[in-house]
Amino acid sequence: MAEVSRILQSSLMPSFHSRPKSHTFQSHPPLSFRRLPVQCSISTTESATKATKSTQNIPWGCDIDSLENASALQKWLTDSGLPPQKMGIQKVDVGERGLVALKNIRKGEKLLFVPPSLFITADSEWTCEEAGKVLKKYSVPDWPLLATYLISEASYLKSSRWSNYISALPRQPYSLLYWTREELDRYLEASQIRQRAIERVTNVVGTYNDLRLRIFSKHPDLFPEEVFNIETFKWSFGILFSRLVRLPSMNGKVALVPWADMLNHSCEVDTFLDYDISSQGVVFETAGPYQPGEQVFISYGKKSNGELLLSYGFVPSKGTNPSDSVELSVSLSKSDKCYKEKVEALRKYGLSAKECFPVRITGWPSELMAFAYLAVSPPSMSKQFEEMAAAASNKSTAPKDLRYPEIEEDVLQFILDSCEDSISKYNKFLQASGSMDLDVTSPKQLNRRLFLKQLAVDLSTSEQRILFRAQYILRRQLRDLRKGELRALTIFNGFRKFFK
Repeated sequence: MAEVSRILQSSLMPSFHSRPKSHTFQSHPPLSFRRLPVQCSISTTESATKATKSTQNIPWGCDIDSLENASALQKWLTDSGLPPQKMGIQKVDVGERGLVALKNIRKGEKLLFVPPSLFITADSEWTCEEAGKVLKKYSVPDWPLLATYLISEASYLKSSRWSNYISALPRQPYSLLYWTREELDRYLEASQIRQRAIERVTNVVGTYNDLRLRIFSKHPDLFPEEVFNIETFKWSFGILFSRLVRLPSMNGKVALVPWADMLNHSCEVDTFLDYDISSQGVVFETAGPYQPGEQVFISYGKKSNGELLLSYGFVPSKGTNPSDSVELSVSLSKSDKCYKEKVEALRKYGLSAKECFPVRITGWPSELMAFAYLAVSPPSMSKQFEEMAAAASNKSTAPKDLRYPEIEEDVLQFILDSCEDSISKYNKFLQASGSMDLDVTSPKQLNRRLFLKQLAVDLSTSEQRILFRAQYILRRQLRDLRKGELRALTIFNGFRKFFK
């Protein structure tokens, strides 16, 4: 369903600033190259909210399960220098297309060997050389540069060296970039991933608008709006989020690696792509043996189910992801007598009055405890406010494991209340999900809605499961703490009566 990535940025690069030059490029694309126009169904100046409602009309790429395009890609790669492989592209149960073992594969065996000549990077040659020169003149960062490069190469059809690769890419990548704002609000109302998805859409639209205003509008001959628009940028960024890899052995270079990005993710393996200096290609070592016909997997990283949905558009089966977590929202009370002082302490360490912290099935981070200490601490502990705020920040080197026994019970109750508030939101969504979308009359629209709803239900169920576990642990700790306090009070009263 989704394909390969090593380490992805959770948000896009900030707006870049062009470096003024004394000249501009006015050259036109070579006449022998024919661009494929793309219709854009919305104004590029509309807000991010409206942009997410647009209808995709991308003429390149293919259906996600297309084997015909994948076979053409495999032949092109072989002709372009890809060595013989022990894997082939087939339809699979997990991912729709994937790499399947053609021969016996041993555990720890190195596979792929994709040479750098088949990577797409920020240094790749452009079919339209002038367009590449303009973007480099403006010092466009790698992500926006690669997004623009993909669109440019796709628009030149067979004239581009990457024609076979682009034809095998999904026409609509699985990504929350393709959910409308209404769908995000409707299906992800209980999850913090909703806000991250909105921010990602906003960043993509903002990045496109930045490029349009600074560069595209000044060079309409090189970057015509019928090709370079918000529709195509959502497509290209969807490809980058789901397929771009960072290669540690190449000084962290980011690249699209054809063939390697046909590998699907499994939570049960812990093997990643990297450049192998000795074999001079991107490889990975298998986590276990494979028999002919078995799908070969890699790991996209230790990501939560929400993060996997955000970038790749899928949610692992219930209980199969050991890296799963849920973002728990906690906040200071505005009625707190020391609210202003606490907010000021948090700001010193890049935090705000409302924060989210990851909770796993195994527990929660010390940063969450530190924030909770600050949230419940009385005015008499004002001298410790900054210490608590520092410990709540993952940017600080201050000691994390703070202990203030006098407010321990209040801290556990604070976290428990936050968990139960979040659980109630999941309950509300899951109870209502059964009757959702029954008013939709279009079969195509109904199928889409049902698919998105199922993803949301799977995500909500997995995140709620983690919160239920946290709720159980917190209630038990509070019970034990209160029992201990009651026992201590009983002993104290006994001594007092004895001495009387």
